[in-house]
Amino acid sequence: MELVNASVVSLDDKDSVAVARAASAGIARLEAVRFRALAQLSRHRGGVRSVVQEVAFELSLVDNHAGAMVAAAEALTTRLPRTLGLMDQGKLCGFGAMKVATATAWLSDENARAADALLEDRLAGRNADQVRKAANHAAISVDREGADKRAAHHREGRRLSLRQGETGVASIEVEDGPVEKVTAAYRRIDREARALRKGGETRTLDQLRADVALDLLLGGQGGASERAEVFLYLDLFTYLGLNDDPAELTGHGRIPAGLAREIAAGPDTVLRRIVTDPLSGQVLDVGRDRYRPSAGLGEFVRVRDRECRRPGCGRPAQACDLDHVVPWQFGGHTAAGELVDLCRRDHRLKDEPGWVYRLGSDGTLTVTTPTGHSFDSTPPPLHEPRPEDLLGEEPPPF
Repeated sequence: MELVNASVVSLDDKDSVAVARAASAGIARLEAVRFRALAQLSRHRGGVRSVVQEVAFELSLVDNHAGAMVAAAEALTTRLPRTLGLMDQGKLCGFGAMKVATATAWLSDENARAADALLEDRLAGRNADQVRKAANHAAISVDREGADKRAAHHREGRRLSLRQGETGVASIEVEDGPVEKVTAAYRRIDREARALRKGGETRTLDQLRADVALDLLLGGQGGASERAEVFLYLDLFTYLGLNDDPAELTGHGRIPAGLAREIAAGPDTVLRRIVTDPLSGQVLDVGRDRYRPSAGLGEFVRVRDRECRRPGCGRPAQACDLDHVVPWQFGGHTAAGELVDLCRRDHRLKDEPGWVYRLGSDGTLTVTTPTGHSFDSTPPPLHEPRPEDLLGEEPPPF
């Protein structure tokens, strides 16, 4: 590898471009191999939904992307063989192939193969947006009468997505919403933002649109602050301004101390005391030996876990199910040491054949996939472990 890197450093501009193109072609060929392997896995498992979660584990992908890859793999190896062939030739990357799979997903197998044939000479050298447009055009061309069906298919797929961004920010998006409603919503937001702008606002128009949209979603009139419920974990010393350790916002991750104090100082903020192990930072264990968890126990487990415990899933614990790692009917107990938070999808995944969940005494959840690979999940400590020589210091009263 060092020899390759040294060789690349000596290239001129023309050769650098040539090497980059050759590398991209090689990557495309490898991506074709990966699609075939994923399709084979899906066929071997009979297309069960848990294949997506297993692929997410093995390839370190978020579930949505893993699902899109599995769907594309199935399409490319059955309905779109010529598109897959372009990848074998290094003429189309995996991202572009996924665009073709998505654009033709609504077609019958016969029409998908017809669109695949039309596209064979139209995709090489095209970027992803050009590939998407070409694939959409080909799909409409082979099934003109199905255009209405296609529109209905996309509109039925509408959803709201949340994407966590850099520290302290996130994005929310209505995907594939009805165009008339989305357009009308944007015009209303823009109109109210411009009206506020005329009133001497110092915020930019982009900032006003974002603020108005969020305020309207939270039930306000737009432009005014609305009450929202979030779950924030911060050290007492951080809250009091005695240190600047990062805090944690459930579902988002770590945020700076200053931002955490600003959120915690809100007029409607409710603070709750959590007792942690001073050495490890973990929430101390509490248990109740009864089947239906009490409100206090359920709250404790959610505070401890913060998010769905399936490795790689970031759904906030407050939106998850409490699940017995050892089923109640097989001797499990309703105690904090035997309960974990799992979102509804991962709760169902746990019961599928071949999936094994084990909870260690230290709180580590080990998930073993049907292929025998294991992945661990441990709730991160609420604070950094403290040296034993500091444990004698008394914290300020809370």
